[in-house]
Amino acid sequence: MSAPVLEVVRLHKRYGGRVALHSINFAVEEGDFFGLLGPNGAGKTTLLSIVSGLLPATSGEARVLGRTLRASDLDLRRHIGIVPQELALYGELSARENLHFFGELYGLRGADLTARVGEVLSVVGLSDRADGRVDTFSGGMKRRLNLGAALVHRPKLLLLDEPTVGVDPQSRNHIFEGVRRLNAEGMTVVYTSHYMEEVQALCRHVGIIDHGKLVACDALSDLLRRASGVIRFRAGPLTPALRERLAHLPGARLVDGDGEQRELACGDVKATLAQLLAALNESGADLHGLETEEPNLERVFFDLTHKALRD
Repeated sequence: MSAPVLEVVRLHKRYGGRVALHSINFAVEEGDFFGLLGPNGAGKTTLLSIVSGLLPATSGEARVLGRTLRASDLDLRRHIGIVPQELALYGELSARENLHFFGELYGLRGADLTARVGEVLSVVGLSDRADGRVDTFSGGMKRRLNLGAALVHRPKLLLLDEPTVGVDPQSRNHIFEGVRRLNAEGMTVVYTSHYMEEVQALCRHVGIIDHGKLVACDALSDLLRRASGVIRFRAGPLTPALRERLAHLPGARLVDGDGEQRELACGDVKATLAQLLAALNESGADLHGLETEEPNLERVFFDLTHKALRD
């Protein structure tokens, strides 16, 4: 069995008296799309900086392709592409010139470099603006080019640190579709965000980090099974017999709210909803309002930390 593309082992980072990362452990297999979800300030950027070789760990290590990553190991670092939160582009150069520059840094030359730059411009949806100066680009276009700069050398591991912060919906969709296509072609992706819906839409495995600790790490489907869905409804009045029936629905928990407002916390929203509607109909209770919420990563985070996912 081959080694994971990325393995993080007991990684610890301290800044003076403040612990930024506390004994982080996880592995990312080849071809996976791995998400790191957590609020701003949780330690995601610090973790990616260490994994990309830009920042030393206090203790522990990161292994890429089975080898311990060291800042001096330029050959190993060539297998990594990093998309930082801050734009790393030259505004006075064109999009094409920026990609040529970054490609040359990684040793690409001649026809191979020219062809690769064209491919990357297509991937990030900037072929029609290839020769435009970057300082005339919108924020979303710059974000897409920032992604392109990390791809030009054909990395095996792509690290994305909050790549959609402040971008318009069109550019966000370009970034989503671009990284999905790259992953489908075999590239291993690690994607950090504090946007729960992005990680849930893109990633197959997810680590949840808070205050420098990895509080959960599992397949997305398994994490979602940890969380409860919710059915909120307004109905009334509930007879004692109906209340007793609802209180004993399999896998559900009845919670009273104000007035007629109630909710059922449950694992299977569809099955519980059908049982709720049948019980209300058979008892003759009037239903005045209904909404459902499927299990999601935000509820997983809340269940683990007892806090909402903070911006």
